[in-house]
This record gives sequence, C-alpha cells and structure tokens, in this order.
Amino acid sequence: MKYRMNKLPRTPFDGDAVHEECGVFGVALPEDADLSAAHEAYVALFALQHRGQEAAGIAVNHRGVIHCHKDVGLVNDVFDQDILDAMPGQMAVGHVRYSTTGKQSRENAQPVCITHVKGNLAVAHNGNLVNAGELRREIEMNGGIFRSSNDTEVLVYTIVRERLKCGSIEEAVVSTMQVIEGAYSLVIMSPRKLIAARDPHGFRPLCIGRLENGGWIFASETCALDALGATFVRDVAPGEVCVVEDRELRSMHCGIECPTSACVFEYIYFARPDSVIDGASVELARQEAGKYLSIEHPVGADLVIGVPDSGIPAAIGYAKCSGIPYGVGLIKNRYIGRTFIQPGQEKRERSVRLKLNALREAVAGKRIIMVDDSIVRGTTCARLVSLIRDAGAKEVHMRISAPPFRHPCFFGTDIPERSQLLAHNRTVEEMREIIGVDSLGFLSLEATHKIALGCKLGFCDACFSGNYSVKVPEQAEKNMFESEIEL
Repeated sequence: MKYRMNKLPRTPFDGDAVHEECGVFGVALPEDADLSAAHEAYVALFALQHRGQEAAGIAVNHRGVIHCHKDVGLVNDVFDQDILDAMPGQMAVGHVRYSTTGKQSRENAQPVCITHVKGNLAVAHNGNLVNAGELRREIEMNGGIFRSSNDTEVLVYTIVRERLKCGSIEEAVVSTMQVIEGAYSLVIMSPRKLIAARDPHGFRPLCIGRLENGGWIFASETCALDALGATFVRDVAPGEVCVVEDRELRSMHCGIECPTSACVFEYIYFARPDSVIDGASVELARQEAGKYLSIEHPVGADLVIGVPDSGIPAAIGYAKCSGIPYGVGLIKNRYIGRTFIQPGQEKRERSVRLKLNALREAVAGKRIIMVDDSIVRGTTCARLVSLIRDAGAKEVHMRISAPPFRHPCFFGTDIPERSQLLAHNRTVEEMREIIGVDSLGFLSLEATHKIALGCKLGFCDACFSGNYSVKVPEQAEKNMFESEIEL
C-alpha cells in the first residue's frame, strides 16, 4: 500500500475575486456580565463574515471546560438561538473561514479544540504557515494523529508540545513562535486565559478592544469592535503576545526582530471599508488608490463607475481627482451569495449576470471608466466589460486599484498558481486584448505603498513583486495534506 497526493476539488472559485483566509475573534467578559461570551462572539462573527463564508465556529469556556460548536456555512446557518443559549460561559473564541489550505469540511472548521495532559485549549488562526508540511511530518513520525487537513491543527499540536516544556500557556505560545514560519494572527483560549498573538512580520491584522463592562476583545478588524459597541484600544504589535487573565491585560514579545510586512491587500480588498488597520482607514486607502490611478492612468471619459463593492471607493477617488463624474453603472444583487457559484463555464457566466447587471440608462452612449480592485484570471472581468458594452457604452476603460497579480501568495490569500493568473507572462497590452477593453491601467507598485495613510507598518507586496519576506516553498499544493490510499 502506498500514499499519493490527491488534488481534491476546491470550493468553486468566485470568478476574479481573491478570497481571505478567515477572521478571528476572542472575548473575555467579567463574571457579572449580562450577556454570554457566545452571544458576543456571534455578533462579532457577523461583522467579520466578509473574511470567510465557508465555515464558522465558536468555542466557549465555562468554568474551565471548553465547549465548541462549528460547521460549514455562514454564521447564521451554523448558529441559532437555541445553540447559543446552550453555550454558557464568559470567555469565547470565534472564527469564520475561507480555506487556503485544506478542503471545505466540518473537520477543517475552526476553532480547533483539544484536551491535553495539562488542560484544554481552543485556537482560532488567520494566516498560513509556510513550514506546516515539515512540522506535520515531524509530528506524525512521533505518533501524532491529525483529524483535519489544515495547518491550524499543526500549529495547535506545536503549542501543546511546547506547553509540556513550559510553565504557562503564554510561554508555550512564545516558544511556538520560534518554530513556526509564515503568517498567523491567533486567538487562544485556555481554562483561565485568553491570549492573542501576531506573527513578527505582522502579515495579518489583529486589534484589541474594551467593552463598557470591562471585558476585553481581540478581533481581526475594528468593525467587530464597533458591532459590539467596544472601544478600540490598539493593534496587537507584530511579534506580540497579549494575555487576558483576571480581567487584566498584559503583554510580552516573542523576541524575533524583523522588518514588518503587513498584507497591503487588506487595504485594497480584504477588510471592510469601515475598519481601521494598523492606524490607517481602509476606506481612505481605497480612495487614495483611485487618486493615484487617475494620476498614473488618465483617460478622457464621461463617467467613472466602480465594480461593487470594493471597487467603489477607488472609483470615487478616481472621479474626485480627475474631475470626471462618478456614477452607478453596475447593480449588485444582494441576495446572491458565494454558495450560488458553480463550476463550469456556462454556469459561471450565468452567475455573473445574476450577481451584477449594467444600468443601461447610466452607461448608454458614454465613455466609461470602470474601476475594480484586482484582476486574477480575467474571466469575470471580461464578462463585466461585455455587460457594459451590451448596455450601450461607447468605450470601456478598465482601471485596477492594485498592481498585476504575477505570483502566488503563501501567507493566507487564495491567489492561484502562476499559470492561472492573467498577468503571468503577459504584457498589459495582451491583457487588454483578452479582457476586451479600450485601455487598461494598473496601480503602480510605488503608489500601492503610499495608499494606506498613517499605517505604522511596512507592507508585503509579494503577490505583485515576487519579493517574499520569508523563505517560501517552491512547490506548495493548496491541499498539501489531502491524501488517499492507493492499493
């Protein structure tokens, strides 16, 4: 009998969209709080739903015992009032998932909860470990058994292994950070503590909030704090480990010093526009991207439109800077979710027309500048251009508020392999012909580094430049741990 790697079918790719890995949340409430931590986590996960729509989960700590409920689906598919009422406890961690490592299944949903010799543990993880394969093989060779195919379980086992050598769970987390490599924003719950940790590069965001009742919150984005009426305290610093115990917050640093490289695509696409990440407003960053686009790629036109939703702020910025009027040219069907997307060319064509439709009265007879956040494969983009032309537009000029995707991401962003990227081995002119627009312009790499006004960190732009801030594997399967037995 031998094993071979099995490329299992992934969740159908939503056209040209780039998807996030996930969103994480943690809350520690005072004992006399009115609401349970599960209800607070439920509201927060709704606010973070845009970061992952494949699965959702909440783990609660009730008198030192951790109970978890998770499943595939949206937050309101996974939880109802009865489920939340049956999850008492004043501490919780939550997670919404989009898979970049591991197939879509209940086993791969988070938080990951385990019982080990020194207690219980629940972990929610946003990011990707580039050395997960190596660590997993080492654990398996020492008798470890895995139930999932994602890298989070590898991370959890590593924490437990370090916990056996350390005097506290936070020390184990610090020790683990010396071993793991890549992107990780973590929220960890033990019987007595709530812990948050961010990798030394700061790839993925993580912030700290405070509730009026004295409770502490950790979340991927500030929009989750706003949903709960919490006050933003600060961002978790790269390399920092924060611990909430007995209603007090303390922190330590892992000791790894390196240049910061936060994902710039958080500002371009991932985060909600009402979030503030590392000191910079997402909405303003997108408008800045549009401003630079208008400076770098001006063109005569009658109307600027944005592709809903993330292309709209950049379109507004383009219009403001260029003086060309902004208008609504594409209407989005708010009732079509990702679950509608189906594989196959014909079905994808239909899904695009159901999700977006051109507003004929706005675009007919006009020269249109259409602004979007990115181009991945180019298929959905080409269909949108056809929609605008079919609605009577005289010209269609495409402007993209990011540089061309030329390289895969290994840090928690679902960017396909190079061969599937439209920009791979193609010039802008060749891409323009494929999409079918009159002109095509991308935001420059230099301008991309300027858009997040007030951001305190450096940026990772590896998906555009190919300059990875950590060593990455030359070959990395999306489902690296999926295997089947071959007789």
